[in-house]
Amino acid sequence: MVEPSQVPELRFIFWEVTVACNLECIHCRRLEVSKFLSQSDLSTTEAIQFIESLARDFNPKPVLVFSGGEPLARPDLFDLIRFAHWNEVPVALATNGTLVSQYLAKEIVHSGIRRVSISLDGATPQTHDRFRNMNGSFEKAVSGFRHLKSFGMSMQMNATLTRHNIHELEAIYKLSLDLGAESLHYFLLVPVGCGLEIKEEYQLTPEEYEKALLNIHGFASEKKIHIRPICAPHYFRILAQKRNSSPLVGEDKGGGKSPHPNLPPRRGEGISLNQLTKGCLAGTRICFVSHKGEVFPCGYLPISSGKVQNQGLKEIWETSPIFYQLRDPGFLGGKCGVCEFKRICSGCRARAYEEEGNFLAEEPNCLYEPRKKVSTN
Repeated sequence: MVEPSQVPELRFIFWEVTVACNLECIHCRRLEVSKFLSQSDLSTTEAIQFIESLARDFNPKPVLVFSGGEPLARPDLFDLIRFAHWNEVPVALATNGTLVSQYLAKEIVHSGIRRVSISLDGATPQTHDRFRNMNGSFEKAVSGFRHLKSFGMSMQMNATLTRHNIHELEAIYKLSLDLGAESLHYFLLVPVGCGLEIKEEYQLTPEEYEKALLNIHGFASEKKIHIRPICAPHYFRILAQKRNSSPLVGEDKGGGKSPHPNLPPRRGEGISLNQLTKGCLAGTRICFVSHKGEVFPCGYLPISSGKVQNQGLKEIWETSPIFYQLRDPGFLGGKCGVCEFKRICSGCRARAYEEEGNFLAEEPNCLYEPRKKVSTN
């Protein structure tokens, strides 16, 4: 068992409050997409108990992100949000935006939500609607975004990058500026669930990933908006290479352990994923709780460490052998294991698991060749 003092602070919990969704996105990390609520969703009582445990056991309290499916499909959603807010658990909402009317936007703002993210997987209706499998979903999502923005909500735009929209990379960036988003998160496709079925056709090659990350770095350098690629930990290797005239934070130069990258101090409402200066955060700063209450390192790495109905999340966070291995770069295999940037990158553990069946294997979508070669002995 790891000493609590050695366990990193849990910053974000992504909670799949329901699997119900009004869209049928071709890249969904779930295979069993449903228009209806599931009997396996945590009951209101179980959900309240889960939130109570967060308020009781964590100090400081992590941000609880209500996600799905489509969280707005859950009828008791605002009761749960308000309960979390009253118990001083910071809350955020991840939605596809299509259900957000002006009335609902006002209710979201008044519920205690600190930030809302809306996904736009293209800069045009044609690109987005085809990916989301619903005509008109782009216009509805944009309308929902504008409603929330008009009431003063802090807004984040998410975009999943694949071959269907990579040509709109810059247009997506400009759309986020036009909408007045505070943050833009580019998600690099992780082939799980439905995403496995489109992997061959849609997933970017390592070369395309590298080019996209370099372009994203260019947008971020303009400092007009906070930008972070998600599920693209090698972006932090690129950042380190770009500032190679300065000491590389967390770079392992051999001959002993290097400290973990410095993280900025917690600042209440100001904390965001953009402040977490490390690549793969699965099990190190974030975790995912499924609609059944199962705890995973992230939403794309389907290895359960327990259920919140049986064991407190704090205990799972502190004692899970899976989380323990994810927190120590010494367990990494292949070229990730010998890479000088492994402490600021770590590679995508979910992609490694999908490709090799081993979440500690090397990242399959990284072009970089470490200075030290992998031993063949």
